[in-house]
Amino acid sequence: MNSKKTLYVVAIILVISLVIYLSAHKNVKCGEICLTTSVKQKASKAAPIVKNHVKVDPIGSKTAKYHPKVTFLELGSVGCMPCNMMAPILDEIEKEYDGQVNVRFYDIRTMLGAPYGEKYKVQFMPTQVFLDKNGVEYYRHVGFFEKAEVVKILKMQGVK
Repeated sequence: MNSKKTLYVVAIILVISLVIYLSAHKNVKCGEICLTTSVKQKASKAAPIVKNHVKVDPIGSKTAKYHPKVTFLELGSVGCMPCNMMAPILDEIEKEYDGQVNVRFYDIRTMLGAPYGEKYKVQFMPTQVFLDKNGVEYYRHVGFFEKAEVVKILKMQGVK
């Protein structure tokens, strides 16, 4: 009888642990870097930040109204605290370097953003990937990235 009680208690503990684990990953609140969960989860949207010009697909599309010197990818998720902290920086970079920098955000926890998470092998959020004018990655950063540091990386490719 004792072994049945022990088994019952262990089963309850496992169920409670599973519920806590799943709820923690559903409402991600983290410090500087968020661990990614499965990037194949069902999704609502992927939101490119580019607004005023033709959107350039950084995964190989050559069609655009302009030819940016850099494509700045932010690979993260809407619910991730450091990802949310990056949003105003992305907006500022987009406005200040319009025509020179193609700024894109992909929510890699969505069906539309997941392929980008897989392509760029994202393990932590947010991950910033900088692509040169030919679409070749020249720099990568993980976690919150201060605007001044982002600007230094952009200048490496001649952005003024």
